[in-house]
Amino acid sequence: MNKTNYDQLKETVYSEKLDNGLSVFLLPKPEMAKTFGIFSTDYGSIDQKFIPIGQEEYVTVPDGIAHFLEHKLFEKEDRDVFQDFTKRGASANAFTSFTKTAYLFSATSSIDENMETLMDFVQEPYFSEKSVEKEKGIIGQEITMYDDQPDWRSFFGTIQSLYQNHPVQIDIAGTIDSIAEITKDDLYTCYNTFYHPSNMTLFVAGNFNPDTMMQLIKDNQDRKEFPAIPDIKRSFPDEPVEVAKKKHIIEMPVSTSKCLVGIKEDMKEEGIEAFLQKDLLVDMILDHFFSKSGEFYQELYDNDLIDNSFSFESNLERNFGFSILGGNTQKPDQLADEIKEMLVKLKDFSLTEEQFERMKKKKIGHLLRALNSLEFVSTQFVHYHLLGIDLFEVVPTIEKLTVQQANDFLHQWIDEDRIAVCQVIPSQG
Repeated sequence: MNKTNYDQLKETVYSEKLDNGLSVFLLPKPEMAKTFGIFSTDYGSIDQKFIPIGQEEYVTVPDGIAHFLEHKLFEKEDRDVFQDFTKRGASANAFTSFTKTAYLFSATSSIDENMETLMDFVQEPYFSEKSVEKEKGIIGQEITMYDDQPDWRSFFGTIQSLYQNHPVQIDIAGTIDSIAEITKDDLYTCYNTFYHPSNMTLFVAGNFNPDTMMQLIKDNQDRKEFPAIPDIKRSFPDEPVEVAKKKHIIEMPVSTSKCLVGIKEDMKEEGIEAFLQKDLLVDMILDHFFSKSGEFYQELYDNDLIDNSFSFESNLERNFGFSILGGNTQKPDQLADEIKEMLVKLKDFSLTEEQFERMKKKKIGHLLRALNSLEFVSTQFVHYHLLGIDLFEVVPTIEKLTVQQANDFLHQWIDEDRIAVCQVIPSQG
């Protein structure tokens, strides 16, 4: 078992790659009352075209199947796994994103038993034609519910405006028509390809003994057999630099319009260090100009273009990236024009040394506070690990950033061809 000390953060991570390929990371925090475990696979909604294990040709699976599979793993032939966790006082959940699927629990007692349950239910799939058909109705209701939510529609409408071919533009849950095509065999094909331990990460943080916990995990995995598999081959379509459409309008029964402006990030092939620097700089620049203390935010607020719903986020992954900012507004067209103008003029702006040092301190402060949350540490560690990045090296990376790097990035970041607008406006008539 490897032991890595992060003296600056006063954290120690124990890690091991097991014989079956599973990457295990343990972060003991004896001062915490609870323990949080997350079992994640490098498989999300964008992984639609791949070569299944044991086959030679690419297949394309129905939209939404990764999310469907996440739902189905909780249901076994004789029970619902949520009840197993509840009986032992644990809270369990799962999520599917564009790039990963994760299963998690938190508990203050019966940690060993809950860890066994987490590993076992994820690694013992049970799908039947009857249960698959039943799930289609449940997920269909979920899709319909999200279709009625203006926030979700505007978020995905923005992504669909940005991307022409890449599957990130497809709703993570799929559509009612696409999930109707899913079969039991499709689920096993995806499961057998992407849920091999060599494609998975297990991270546990909280109140436990690392030696005992690692032995428990190894014993559990040694009881199971997993055939060696080759590297997974995935395929993604070519994606143009420019956006799919500059403006997308959605009419819904809302009383207040929403306006989001999306930036299609330029994710050309870069090394891990350059990727992390971009990831940090995008977030720091958006925060500097558009957080409540930022000059652009203040200008928009003073002009009565935004309210407290205004927010921003960035999402950078291996082969796609986007940033989105906006919120509720009474003047959607004016807000879109103002934000676009602000973004474009960033290329003529230069940060001072003093400003950038403040930005770095703020980013580090936010990160250090967030590291007190077991949920944040666990989910972010797994997120960065799948990108080849160590979460606990992020603070030193921020410290090393220079104002010159920030300004170089700022001056080439925005291209008008990579900006799109999505508005949700009240239904006409």
